[in-house]
Amino acid sequence: MTAPRFAFSVAATDGAARTGTISMKRGEIRTPAFMPVGTAATVKAMKPHEVHAAGADIILGNTYHLMLRPGAERVARLGGLHRFMGWERPILTDSGGYQVMSLSERTTRSEEGVAFASHLDGSRHLITPERSTEIQRLLGSDIVMAFDELVPTSSTRDVQAAAMERSMRWAQRSRAAFLGGGDHAEAAAQFGIQQGALDSGLRGASAEALIEIGFDGYAVGGLAVGEGQDETFRVLDFAAPMLPAGRPRYLMGVGKPDDIVGAVERGIDMFDCVLPTRSGRTGQAFTASGPINIKNAKFAEAGAARSGMRLPCLRHLEPRLSPPPDPLGRDPWRDADDRAQYQFLPAADGRAPPRDRGRRAQDFRRHLQDAISR
Repeated sequence: MTAPRFAFSVAATDGAARTGTISMKRGEIRTPAFMPVGTAATVKAMKPHEVHAAGADIILGNTYHLMLRPGAERVARLGGLHRFMGWERPILTDSGGYQVMSLSERTTRSEEGVAFASHLDGSRHLITPERSTEIQRLLGSDIVMAFDELVPTSSTRDVQAAAMERSMRWAQRSRAAFLGGGDHAEAAAQFGIQQGALDSGLRGASAEALIEIGFDGYAVGGLAVGEGQDETFRVLDFAAPMLPAGRPRYLMGVGKPDDIVGAVERGIDMFDCVLPTRSGRTGQAFTASGPINIKNAKFAEAGAARSGMRLPCLRHLEPRLSPPPDPLGRDPWRDADDRAQYQFLPAADGRAPPRDRGRRAQDFRRHLQDAISR
């Protein structure tokens, strides 16, 4: 049976929350889905097979970073992003709009697009809806995001309205560019991005415009940018139901466990964030009782493990990531010294291995997704 270009099915619901499957030519994506971020064609501190072993069905690539280095045209010549990074499952690429606004201090916005200076060498670039779509096509993206304009939620309503309306015009241009992409358009999908900051009227107008254009899925953009969890959830209460129930809904830039759970309860299906691997590399571990800093000295001692500060994700790791078998048949998780070593992961020489911590942080998200699905 030939895999579909894009199909979404809902398996079960509980209020607004739902589980389902996105089917694409490169594989199925179980929802709710967390997408690890491969900023520059790699999920930092992890190998592709480890990302998949941790439960990821799809990853995200950053258009802004990849267009600057190594360059979209070069990636295309080398066989596309999947071959370039050794990941054969689906990839979603963002449009570059967020990074253009947040990383470059010297930007000029116009109806055409955004001119900006590279954060790497100061070189000047222009990214338009057409160019953003072209870059994502050159990368070989499976889910292409429309180019949009992001403004702070603290902006005046007039500024927010103007940015939303421009984003909808850019969405129309992005869609036309995607559909004109030949073979790529026949194998990939495209999502539109709802904007409107914290305003229900603007969000509603944005949703109506996107639905009229017609996309394979819809993202809620412009949140998780400093407004706080209460405001994020308040907006999701009215913003998510504005988007089609028969299409995936994607909340951009969210990765904290409690944020994911709250968003799933409000009908969101997809998430992305750099938080898991960044947390792993810097020593933050997520537990059922909240985050901890495993670099704290108390976690290097067996007594810390006895205190009940455990990482629930570790019992769900692949066998190859578990402690070695005990020759006497004892449970390796029962010994406090082993728990201190494997759960809190300080190496014998005092250095904490970020690759292992990143792996476990990603696995915590999979464990969370599995718990939500149950």
